[in-house]
Amino acid sequence: MERLEAFEKMLKDIVEKTESEKEKMNEMKAQGKEKTATYKQYAANRLMYSRILMIYKEYGLI
Repeated sequence: MERLEAFEKMLKDIVEKTESEKEKMNEMKAQGKEKTATYKQYAANRLMYSRILMIYKEYGLI
């Protein structure tokens, strides 16, 4: 049961981080800060999160 709870918590965190960083990226883009290191890190994180979620979908976990 602990393993399932850990998975559910991780999934929730990934989805929340994806949305939060998307909002931050939109704000930064509106300010013309697309070339900053922070913006690029958010973009890299989003790619990683997207890949993780895609794997979950492939295995029928979400």
